[in-house]
Amino acid sequence: MRTVKQIFGIALLAATTLTSCSKDKIEPDVIIPLVYPSTQDFNNIKNQALADLVQNATFNAEDGLSFTSIKGTQVFITAGCLMQGGSPATGAAELTFVEVFDKASMLTANKATMGVLPGGDRGMIISGGEFYINVKQNGNQLDLTCPMSVIIDASLTGGADPAMTLWDGDVDENGNIVWREQDGTGAGGVQGDGSEYYANFPNFGWTNVDRFYSDPRPKTTLGVKVPVGYDDANSAVFLSYDGEDNAIAALDTFDHATSIFSEHYGQIPVGLEMHVIFATENEGDWSWAIMGVTVAADDLYDFTGVALTTGSQSQLEAAILALP
Repeated sequence: MRTVKQIFGIALLAATTLTSCSKDKIEPDVIIPLVYPSTQDFNNIKNQALADLVQNATFNAEDGLSFTSIKGTQVFITAGCLMQGGSPATGAAELTFVEVFDKASMLTANKATMGVLPGGDRGMIISGGEFYINVKQNGNQLDLTCPMSVIIDASLTGGADPAMTLWDGDVDENGNIVWREQDGTGAGGVQGDGSEYYANFPNFGWTNVDRFYSDPRPKTTLGVKVPVGYDDANSAVFLSYDGEDNAIAALDTFDHATSIFSEHYGQIPVGLEMHVIFATENEGDWSWAIMGVTVAADDLYDFTGVALTTGSQSQLEAAILALP
C-alpha cells in the first residue's frame, strides 16, 4: 500500500537553466496535466469486486435446488418451480449467487444500503444481508413460479432483528443500486428466529433483508467537496456511521460547478459520529481517503489537497472494516 499526496489541477516541474548560447535564457515551467480515471476505469474495479463475490452451482432444473453458500446461506427452490417459455424447465441449470454482509464489500462492490422512503427521498437502511440469486439454462433466463426459501445466518449481522423486511434492488447502467421495500402483499417475507432469518424471496435478482436506520436527533443535509478532475462518474463518496458494520450510505447527487457531492434529503442526524470515504481508481487499484467527523448542521467536508492512499481492494476493505 502506498500513500500519495495528490496534487490536483497541474504538476509543475522545476525550471532548468540552459547554459548554451545565453546564460540568461530560462526554460519555462513544463505543465503536465494529471490523467484522471475514466468512468470505465472506475467501473472496472467495482465490477471486479462484485465478480469476486460470485458463487456458482449447476443442478437439474426439474429437481429443484438445495444450495448452501460459503457463509452458510441456504437457498431452496422446489421441484417444478422453474419454467422456460411457459413449460417446466428440465436439464442442467446454472445458479449465480452473491451474498454481501459487511460495509467494506458493500462499498467495493457498489451495493450501498440506500432505501427509498415513502415520499421518494432516500435514507440509510441497515442490512441483514444483500443477495443476488438468478438461474439460467444455456444462457437463457428461467422463470420462477413459486418463492425461493432462504435461510440466513443472522449472527453475521449482529443477530435477528424483528423489524427487518425484504427489499428489491434496482440497478442502473453504472451498477449503482437503490432498494425499494416490498409491499408485503405478495408471497415474499422474512422473520427472525434466534440466530437465523427465514425468508421467502419471490423473485430472482437483488434482494435485501433490511430496516431503515433510526435516530431521534434533528436531521441535516451535508456536502462533500472532492478535488477538481473527479466527479460522480470516476469517484464516489460513502458515509460509514460509527457502530453500524452492515450498512453504508452513498451520496447520489453531484454538482459539477462546485465539485460537491451532497446528501440533499436531510436524513443525517446532527451529532452523528461517522467516517466520510472518498473512493476512486488509480492505475487499476483503488485510491481513497477517510475522514472522521461529528456531524453539525449543513456541514461541508473538503477533500481537496487531502493525501490519498492507493492500494488493493483487500487493503481498502481492511481499512473500512477497521472503522468503528
